[in-house]
Amino acid sequence: MNGSSSEPVHLQYGVEHWGAGYFEVSAKGQLVVRPKRGDARYADVKEIVDHLVNEKKLATPIILRFPQLLEHQLDRLHDAYDAAIREFKYTGKHCPVFPMKVNPRREVVEELLRSGSASQFGLECGSKAELYAALSLEQPAGSLLICNGFKDQSFIDLALLGQQTGKQVIVVLEKIGELQTVLKRSQETGVKLWIGLRAKLYSKGSGKWASSGGDAAKFGLTTSEILECIRVLKAAGCTDRLKLLHFHIGSQITDVRRVRNAVKEAARVYAKIRQMKVDVQYLDIGGGMGVDYDGSKTTFEASINYTMSEFANTAVYQIRTVCDEEHVPHPNIVTESGRVMTAYHSILITSIRDEIETFPEQAPAVAIEEDDPQVLQELKEVFDKISTKNYREYYHDALEDKDELHTQFNLGLISLEDRAKGEVLFWEICAKAEKLSRAAKIPEDEFSSLGKILASKYLCNFSVFRSAPDSWAIAQLFPVMPIHRLNEPAGDRATLVDVTCDSDGCIQRFVDLKDVKDVLEMPAFHAGEPYYLAIFLVGAYQDVMGSNHNLFGQPNEAHVVIDADGRYHIPRIVAGSRIGEMLAFAKYDKAQVWENFRHLAEAQVTAGRITPEVAAGLVRQYEADLQRYTYLE
Repeated sequence: MNGSSSEPVHLQYGVEHWGAGYFEVSAKGQLVVRPKRGDARYADVKEIVDHLVNEKKLATPIILRFPQLLEHQLDRLHDAYDAAIREFKYTGKHCPVFPMKVNPRREVVEELLRSGSASQFGLECGSKAELYAALSLEQPAGSLLICNGFKDQSFIDLALLGQQTGKQVIVVLEKIGELQTVLKRSQETGVKLWIGLRAKLYSKGSGKWASSGGDAAKFGLTTSEILECIRVLKAAGCTDRLKLLHFHIGSQITDVRRVRNAVKEAARVYAKIRQMKVDVQYLDIGGGMGVDYDGSKTTFEASINYTMSEFANTAVYQIRTVCDEEHVPHPNIVTESGRVMTAYHSILITSIRDEIETFPEQAPAVAIEEDDPQVLQELKEVFDKISTKNYREYYHDALEDKDELHTQFNLGLISLEDRAKGEVLFWEICAKAEKLSRAAKIPEDEFSSLGKILASKYLCNFSVFRSAPDSWAIAQLFPVMPIHRLNEPAGDRATLVDVTCDSDGCIQRFVDLKDVKDVLEMPAFHAGEPYYLAIFLVGAYQDVMGSNHNLFGQPNEAHVVIDADGRYHIPRIVAGSRIGEMLAFAKYDKAQVWENFRHLAEAQVTAGRITPEVAAGLVRQYEADLQRYTYLE
């Protein structure tokens, strides 16, 4: 739907607010990415995509990963805590760990471990599979390997393997029964595991994951359960193994005041445990540091009202204050800020393949004759006379006429041709009314909803369920914008639909500094011309939580590095899922499905419908198609 504006379209997207200094628009009107905030070097994303599509023959969707952004985010996080520790004369140290659930991809985890070697960067795992992977990775000396989540004996045995191979493992207890298993297996193997306790705090977070904290939280030990664990450890002479107190009040905390309250409460629990002559050395404040997805810097669920430094200052100051009041040592502060570490480093590139028109702009002209039904005459009169002064009233008249049109059709009183004429007239009236409403600049809900209906629907080559599942599952807002033509005016207003066979496979909510937009303003799409869009901040959770709906599988992937001279390099390309791989995922045996298809072709030969030569060609084609990309090519 046309919605032209004279200003360059990039001003609609707010990239300067949510881009964190990594993304901006060049003088050429194309998206660029920088390896660090304030760095003079940059890479043109459109040039990268053109190279991948034209030279490397990759089809969209394509995930672009920028490992330098991982490194810089980790450096920013550690610098924020170091600065707070110096400012508040804190005697403990900062011990960052990466929760593998956020993005367990090997290249992501290995890059973080490499970048964090100087800061003794560690890992956190919440399942046996994550722990198994972590045991194979080389961690910096002195870094932690924290085991969260519910545990059985085999989980504990894997932790024992880690301890025996030189890793500094801490098993965090989620329920009392796990303590008996840890003590039993430690006694049987002679290997002493460090133990942590996860506290269930009264304090709660804010935003979508506020239920992670508070009395009804899924994880954590109550105060009486913590005391019982300490009693059991004392009875077993093992209090020296209790090294960590942990809490977590939820991901993407929007309000820094919630951080202050929770850290203050946890620090008080830590201090009381220390006063019981238990040598707890670490206070794990969990994750929660959020990402400003919409750039508004508010407590809205897609934003945060603090900076990285403000979060760190709040945590360090509150812990120091409580510990000084209670006369106990300052603990080492463990953080699990996985979202803020990884969100920025990955963007998804998709292409617009077509437009699905609710109201075809090229609809055939409607000529109303004198003998046409009365309902058509009325719709034509509304279309001719609608104006700034009467658009509300005439729009409501058109709604009534549309209902009458369908009633008469269902009763057999008008023809299919008459219905078609009436529908074209109705949508033309809607377009006029919505345009007049926008010109009046008076917000009206019914016309806002109408604008969403009339907006273009662009068919984009990707799966929401695979590449941005939180957009569908929890209505997470991700910034979306074209990567080129950004100096042009906004000639269109659109929503995005993916290639899955699911009506939920769409993006209909877009970031805005003051609101959530129902449509995306963008330069108009012209069939036959390449048009690329980017979905940003998908590096946290989206890789691992994406589903294989319709068996689309993983997109193509390219890793991009910007060198000292400002040139980009692509050290690694990972091919996306092929049809054969997704068949195996769904438990189809490739040899068996090929054999079944061959039998079907032979049956057609036997029936005399095709020749043996044609059948052989069909079988060859079927086998070759196993190697095709699952997305549109």
